[in-house]
Amino acid sequence: MTFDFRNTNTLWASVLAATLARLGLKTAVISPGSRSAPLAVALACQPDIEAVPVLDERSAAFFALGIARRTGLPVALVCTSGTAGANYYPAVIEAKESRIPLLVLTADRPPELRDCASGQTINQQRLFGAFPNWYAELAVPVATVDMLRYLRQTLGQAWGRSLYPVAGPVHLNCPFRDPLAPVADDSAVGLKQVLNEHFLAGVATPAAAIALEKLHPTAAAAVAPLLEIWHRCDRGLIVAGPAQPTDPLGYCKAIAALASCLGWPVLAEGLSPLRNAAALNPYLVSTYDLALGQFGEESTSAALVADQVIQIGPLPTSKRLRKWLQATQPRRWVLDPLGANLDPLHGLTTVVPMTLETLALAVPSEQSPGDRTPYLEQWLTLERRLRQYLDTALERLEDSFEGKVPWLLARCLPPGTPLVIANSMPIRDVEWFWPPGDRGLRPYCNRGANGIDGTLSTALGIAHGGPPTVLLTGDLALLHDTNGWLSLPRLLGHLTVVVINNRGGGIFERLPIATVPTANETWFEDFFTTPQTVDFNHLCAAYGVNYERVTTWSQLEASLSCLPERGVRLLEVRCDRKQSHTLRQQLLTPPKDLLTLDFTP
Repeated sequence: MTFDFRNTNTLWASVLAATLARLGLKTAVISPGSRSAPLAVALACQPDIEAVPVLDERSAAFFALGIARRTGLPVALVCTSGTAGANYYPAVIEAKESRIPLLVLTADRPPELRDCASGQTINQQRLFGAFPNWYAELAVPVATVDMLRYLRQTLGQAWGRSLYPVAGPVHLNCPFRDPLAPVADDSAVGLKQVLNEHFLAGVATPAAAIALEKLHPTAAAAVAPLLEIWHRCDRGLIVAGPAQPTDPLGYCKAIAALASCLGWPVLAEGLSPLRNAAALNPYLVSTYDLALGQFGEESTSAALVADQVIQIGPLPTSKRLRKWLQATQPRRWVLDPLGANLDPLHGLTTVVPMTLETLALAVPSEQSPGDRTPYLEQWLTLERRLRQYLDTALERLEDSFEGKVPWLLARCLPPGTPLVIANSMPIRDVEWFWPPGDRGLRPYCNRGANGIDGTLSTALGIAHGGPPTVLLTGDLALLHDTNGWLSLPRLLGHLTVVVINNRGGGIFERLPIATVPTANETWFEDFFTTPQTVDFNHLCAAYGVNYERVTTWSQLEASLSCLPERGVRLLEVRCDRKQSHTLRQQLLTPPKDLLTLDFTP
């Protein structure tokens, strides 16, 4: 490991890069600029760090977020001064809300060049407000051992705060004086005899990580009284919301153990690894939205009402489920390691501040399954009936329907495939139609802030260095981030984009705004569904992306059953937005005889 002694900035930046590499940084995503030159050169020359250049800062930030989401490790973002860093804002917000580790390094002018009309200068102090886990402005580089020790210590703290107690973004504002280029002068030569590899010997796992590990036995002891309370309840539910853990199998096993211990059904949303490891959990329920569409508003709702609910993470996407919980007001236990408020319904909730892994430690590992309660049996009966109803209807459906696309993906994608799902209609169709299976598919989605920005770049980041990946997106979400294609020359891996082109924002067809009567028939299309006229074949040609128009379900299945190892391709599935809305409404209203249960609450 060597340091760059050509000048003060090169030494400072090379110590920064070497320290981050020692802490475990593997990837830095860098956008071009002058003020950030010392950081860019140092990170690009650090052999243990992959430096990826991405032109557009917004796309760069979501590309980094995708890598960090898949690996669970911090990814560094580097940009120049001025408005460059402001383009990181959407991804920083998503990283905060989704608890994804990012190290944001914004280069800046030194203090004497601020507030004096110096070019490309804005106030970058706490640029991202309260969204970062931690913020600091580094000192202007100084070539002394004491100041380099300060730099080393600050970077260790930044790394730790990006991961513990929960992951999230950290912002370091990095001022530099001239010279910004790696030109030689005498400012740092005197430290050549002082600094060597031993200078980084003190860089290790932050103390916060060790302290966190020590908390597990103590926290596990606190679970025992909770298990006693839950064991006394024979009308309990486990509600598993969006979850994108780096260890999906461990996550699924933990919930399966809890469900088996308590004998409670598990309502698992589509953006959960549970639906892709169904054999582990025989109490899995995927059709709760259809069931609650009937019971949520009629007197027979008493048959499904739970006394207690264990909520794992945020609530699922289903609006029907949320309305049902709000109407029935069960006692809810919300599991979250930070003890955050994850209850937008303001119900009878108790926050349990611990991780799912800690809870699983307290669940007996060896236990014989007890008798299934009538409450559990009725949920499983509904699941069997409604699942068969949906699968049969979708199997027979020949028309081009948006909701059949995720259903088909669940059945034909190669085992273990990462699937990135865009917000708006795709994530809801996954919630409604994604069937349980055992292919170990890995669903991802930016559900922290639920935005469509950065969808393509996030998918490219997840695909970079990982297995062949698929993106399921609508046309508007894809067009919102077409600058993401600029990173294609650096992509290591493969991405298949399945774009459902329904010429506009289909989600607005489901909202009250679509039913408002008006004499002007164009404002709904112009300002809400906003259809675009882009030809995806021409768009793909501009970026060198392989294009394929999909016209039959068998063609889509054949194109997805075996994924390439390299490159990018786009499969366009054209659907009629209004026809899909009608079909969706029909499928989500099953025949009432399927919902009739012989059960006395």
